[in-house]
Amino acid sequence: MSNDCIFCQIVAGQAPSAPIAETESTFAFMDIQPGSDGHLLVVPKRHSTDLRDIPADDLAEVALESQRIAKHAYSAWDADGVNLLNCCGADAWQTVFHFHMHVIPRYRDKDKDRLRLPFEPGIRGNQDLIDSLAASMRESLGEG
Repeated sequence: MSNDCIFCQIVAGQAPSAPIAETESTFAFMDIQPGSDGHLLVVPKRHSTDLRDIPADDLAEVALESQRIAKHAYSAWDADGVNLLNCCGADAWQTVFHFHMHVIPRYRDKDKDRLRLPFEPGIRGNQDLIDSLAASMRESLGEG
């Protein structure tokens, strides 16, 4: 636990939250700055700053719990879809530096859903750049 981490404080019951579910290794609670009705967070109980340092077992547990809760967004809230989102680093919109997964119900009714795509889908990228980036990642991964 990190004493200055608000999510660690929420997990420890030292800060207020609207809890959703708890497992041995995860805690889920409502987001207080929701992008849609029902937007919630799933965090590991053990502190990890972000995707780069979370232990694999904690990551797996958060992912599985996020999936379990996401499935119920359809029946509990009549969601039309669900996004799972993780932000890793300030430039990727991470604002609380305790790994967390956003479970964001999506609705056709825009009174319930205030999110918009941050990019334009359907616009084809530069194939040479895509191929170059693929090659550099394969090299970094040791995949040749």
